[in-house]
Amino acid sequence: MAALLHAGGQSAAEMAEVAERLTEVAEHLELHAPTREQRLVDMWAGEGVTRHDPVTGPENAVAPPLALGGLPDGSIEGRVTLGLPYQGPPGCVHGGVSALLLDHTLGVANHWAGVSGMTGTLTLRYHRPTPLFEELVVRARQVSVDGRKIRTTGEIVAGGEVCVSAEGLFIDKHLPRPGRGAARD
Repeated sequence: MAALLHAGGQSAAEMAEVAERLTEVAEHLELHAPTREQRLVDMWAGEGVTRHDPVTGPENAVAPPLALGGLPDGSIEGRVTLGLPYQGPPGCVHGGVSALLLDHTLGVANHWAGVSGMTGTLTLRYHRPTPLFEELVVRARQVSVDGRKIRTTGEIVAGGEVCVSAEGLFIDKHLPRPGRGAARD
């Protein structure tokens, strides 16, 4: 009977040794890491993207490689190619990942337009499956501001066809950043 092999052709005993070494490294890092409160302050220290943002954070291992930029017409656009970690149906992007990308991009479009806030409602329409391993264009634009209500639209496009479209209602409210002053209503 052949031995059961794991990742990289390793045996269970070899993988157990790797797991033990990784646990030692994780414990070492935890002992020497700043406090949770200090990490939150550090995370929000800049004015731009937070380092651990779940969509564009350069230090977040699961963040899709989406880089967004503002366009002269006031919209936001980014391009990304997603692989297997983002799969839902076979060969397609998980719908929740599409929602994550659009919620974030609509929020960035609001910031770019000058009035931003927190998501109140996000309505998505899935037009067709969003493919993995193809370049996706993610775009958004702020449509209107009425008092504290901010309306924004966006879409994910592959091969020139809309895969997912979004309409968002945002509320002009901001939570305090750790280490800074009070929230803005």
